[in-house]
Amino acid sequence: MRTTVTLEQDTDAVVRRLMLERGLTFKQAVNEAIRAGAAQPGRRRAFRTPTFEMGTPIVPLEEALRLAGELEDEELLRKLAARR
Repeated sequence: MRTTVTLEQDTDAVVRRLMLERGLTFKQAVNEAIRAGAAQPGRRRAFRTPTFEMGTPIVPLEEALRLAGELEDEELLRKLAARR
């Protein structure tokens, strides 16, 4: 199949290196690189998000939404009073 592909600089360098090292044509090097990459799906490292202990909440969590609403109301009242 014939198609147009735009390679970024790093992938172009990989293809060019394969061409030099193995005496391949551009087409052969691109196909070989794609096959090699597709054949190794297990090489990815698992993504891990670090977690941190944040202690015991000061505000009871079941009251958090009510408290957030009250704080928002207070801020809106403060902004309205500042406009006058």
